[in-house]
Amino acid sequence: MHDILSPLIFRNGVTARNRIAVAPMTTHQSHEDGSLSDAELDWLAPRAAGGFGAVITCAVHVALEGKGWHGELGAFDDRLIPDLTRVSDTIQGEGAAAIAQIFHGGLRSPRELLPSAALSASDDPQTGARAATEADILRVVDQFVSAAKRAEAAGMTGVEIHGAHGYLLTQFLSRTQNRRTDHWGGSYENRARLLRMITRAVRAQVSDAFVVGVRLSPEDSGSAVGLDLDESLQLARELCDDGIDYLHVSLWDVTPNTTKRPDKHAIPLFKQSVDPNVPIMVAGKIWTAEDALRAMQLGSDAIALGRAAILNPDWPKSVATPHFSPRKPGLSRAEFWKLGLSDPFIDALAQRPNFVTDA
Repeated sequence: MHDILSPLIFRNGVTARNRIAVAPMTTHQSHEDGSLSDAELDWLAPRAAGGFGAVITCAVHVALEGKGWHGELGAFDDRLIPDLTRVSDTIQGEGAAAIAQIFHGGLRSPRELLPSAALSASDDPQTGARAATEADILRVVDQFVSAAKRAEAAGMTGVEIHGAHGYLLTQFLSRTQNRRTDHWGGSYENRARLLRMITRAVRAQVSDAFVVGVRLSPEDSGSAVGLDLDESLQLARELCDDGIDYLHVSLWDVTPNTTKRPDKHAIPLFKQSVDPNVPIMVAGKIWTAEDALRAMQLGSDAIALGRAAILNPDWPKSVATPHFSPRKPGLSRAEFWKLGLSDPFIDALAQRPNFVTDA
């Protein structure tokens, strides 16, 4: 277990105490105005205390027009800096690195939550989203930068720019959702322009000691569509040039090889593509020590746990125990309460088969 429990050094020199992170998850636990709830802190604190090296927050929207769901934490206004400070103090107070995931929902933002029609790379009749204008796009860049600066002002260790899972930045990367004919669409270079511009702008506007990461979906999966593996590998290389301190590859499941190259696994492909000083974090159905070790053996520098972290807040402290067997679904609502979850989060988990026994 030495490799998993050894410190993780980001490219800028910031160190996390180990290579195990809490993956960003949708919790629905904050207030409708984007402010923090005590319930969110009650969820985060046990994971930080449980020994995770880094805790990545739920996706935090950078703009009112990018809100993705009810009960979402925000970073779109200076009034939210004290809330982000409470998050940072809670996580870092337990010895973990505090990373805010910043995002814009794009066409995945429900119309009823927005002040106006959703933005996307192109018009989307199904959702009513409209193609972003040049002014919209430049405003989005500024919104990501402002959110990152608020996170730094709040004392967070860093931010993770969410370029995965079919949200706005993925919509621009997509060969199918992005049907633009201007310099924001068409070629790979044009489709990658927005994410790369945001990454460079954030890097330029925060201090060298502030961690900047990016999360990517390597291929089509779920709501992420129109993605090409080779383009994702090229993007990973270029994001290193743009100044990222780590790359988070969201695999959903770390076991299978890639769709485009069935004889190749994604982890070594990304490891070969990025700057050797940029650590790679992976997520995707990692439950056991054996799962984690396999990901590390394939070339991952760190792992992010989602469901395993929900059910096992002390996973990092327990993993070195002989015969460690992490808790699996399903649990009762009362058991989830004891693990620090509130009803809105439990209600969301209950949509998964057999996750909550008394849903």
